Amino acid sequence: EPCQYAEGRLAQKAYVSLGGFGGYIVVGFDHSIKNRSQSNLSTTTAAGYDFAIMGNSFKGSSEPGIVWVMQDENGNGLPDDNWYELKGSETGKPGTIQDYEATYFRPAIPKSNTLWIDNLGGKGEVDWLGFHQQPFYYPNWVKENTYTLRGTRLEARTEDESGQGTYWVNKEFDWGYADNFSPIDRLTDDINYGAAANSNHFKISNAITFEGKKIHLEYIDFIKVQTGLNVKAGWLGENSTEVFKFVDIQVE
Repeated sequence: EPCQYAEGRLAQKAYVSLGGFGGYIVVGFDHSIKNRSQSNLSTTTAAGYDFAIMGNSFKGSSEPGIVWVMQDENGNGLPDDNWYELKGSETGKPGTIQDYEATYFRPAIPKSNTLWIDNLGGKGEVDWLGFHQQPFYYPNWVKENTYTLRGTRLEARTEDESGQGTYWVNKEFDWGYADNFSPIDRLTDDINYGAAANSNHFKISNAITFEGKKIHLEYIDFIKVQTGLNVKAGWLGENSTEVFKFVDIQVE
């Protein structure tokens, strides 16, 4: 059910919202995406980037998604091999936590908040908001009453600039994240106040192991994007990465 929904949204050129921290989407291609820096291909197109992910960031509204890549090492066409995170501007900084976990609890009644705890002793809620139609934010395909998501969490840059809870800003990160108003990897200076779909660009050569060591990948077959913040922006709700499209920019 969730896969069919996501595929339908992407086919309609609509966004898929990944939800609060740890929510993710995995996509595959009908061909491998080559590591441009390891090939003889021209590096003039899109400054040597290998692929792009379209989100809807604009100035003051970044909901960064951590990007992971995988080779189909066993050749079975399934994303069941090793995931490697793509290094971004926040990798290795004190506020970045690479082994973060958040456990979510099924709400007892419809139209109520979803409680969570994390592996740092923190706790909070994902607010149910009236402008959404679904009675629960807790995934309806999860049969258990709790579930845990793991990944890299960035230090939030969410601020209430009004001081009264009316004007919330999600500030951008420098580079390396999906749905992020990057001054570097968006490859444009358009402020995009209309929140149109726009791309962040990525290099396979930025792949790292969990320990932060560079890993050589000649190509990839799967991409995963995972919401990288655990924060709320007042009446706007949880910070949730959105994606529209995944593009191999080496294909004409």
